[in-house]
Amino acid sequence: MTTPTVAPAEPSAAPSSAAPASRPPGKVRAWVTRAPLLPALIFLIVVTQLPFAATLVVSFFDWNALYPEARTFGGLANYQEVLGDAQLRDSVLTTILLTVVVVLVSLVLGLLLALLLDRRFPGRGLVRTLLIAPFLLVPVAAALLWKHVLFNPEYGLLNGLLTWVGGDKPPQPDWIASMPLGAVEIALIWQWTPFMMLILLAGLQSRPADAIEAARIDGAGAWQIFRYLTLPHLRRYLELGALLGSIYIVQNFDAVFTITSGGLGTANLPYTIYQTFYQGHEYGLASAAGVLVVIGSLVIATLVLRVVSSLFREEVRA
Repeated sequence: MTTPTVAPAEPSAAPSSAAPASRPPGKVRAWVTRAPLLPALIFLIVVTQLPFAATLVVSFFDWNALYPEARTFGGLANYQEVLGDAQLRDSVLTTILLTVVVVLVSLVLGLLLALLLDRRFPGRGLVRTLLIAPFLLVPVAAALLWKHVLFNPEYGLLNGLLTWVGGDKPPQPDWIASMPLGAVEIALIWQWTPFMMLILLAGLQSRPADAIEAARIDGAGAWQIFRYLTLPHLRRYLELGALLGSIYIVQNFDAVFTITSGGLGTANLPYTIYQTFYQGHEYGLASAAGVLVVIGSLVIATLVLRVVSSLFREEVRA
C-alpha cells in the first residue's frame, strides 16, 4: 500500500517594505484626464485672479497717480469713502434701476417672442435668425446705432418717422436729452431681449408633451395651460435669465459711455469707477469700488450656479 506524498507548500512571498507605494490607478487616470486642462486653468488664473489680487492690494492704499510719491497705506479708508460718497451712492441706485428695468422688460418681451417662435409657421427659421441678430452685435456698435441712427434729433429715423407722419411742422424731440436713462434702457432692452428669448424658448421646447396633451383633452384652454403648466415649468428658466442678465447689466459700461457719456444722471457704477480711475486718477478709490462690484457680481453668480445645477438635476430626474 502506497502512501500519498504531499508536495511541500511554496513559501509565500513576504511583502517588501522597501517597495515604493504606488499611486492608485484611479487617481492616475484622474490626473491624466485633467492634465490637458491645466494650461487653460493657469491662463485663467494669470488673466483673472492675479489682476484681482493686485486690485485688492491697491484698494488698501491712498494712491493718486498725480502724486505717486505720496502713496500711503490707508487700510479700509477707501472702502469707507466709497460707501459714504454721495456720487457713488447715486451711481449704485442708477445701476439698480437700470438693471431692474432692463431685465424685467427683456424677460417679458423675450417670453412673448419665445411663445411666438414655439409655434410652427412659414419662415420661422428666418424670423428666429432676425430676432437673434441684435444680441450678436458688438455692444458699442449697438449703442452707436441707437444714438446716431435712431435717436439723433436731426437725421435720426425716429424724428424722420415723425416728419413723415406729422406733416409740415412735426415735433423734433431730442430723445437722449429728454429721456437719457430711458434711451440707455431702450438700447439695452433691444439687445438683451433675444438672449432672454433663447433661454425661454429652450424651456418651452423642454415641456412634457404628454402633460400638455392631457390638459387639452380635459378641456383646458390656452390661458389655463400657460398659467398652470407652462409658467411653472419656465420658473427656473426665468430665474436663470434674470440672474444672467443681472450679471451683465450690472457691469455694463458700453451703452452708458457711448450714448450719454454718463451725463444727465445716467452714470452707473462701472462708469463712475472709470471716472474715478481715469479722470480723477484715484487708483485706491477706484480699486475699492471695483472690489465691491466684483463681490456683488460673485453673489449673483453664485445664485446663477445654483439655478443651473437645479435645472440639470431636474433634467436628470426627468
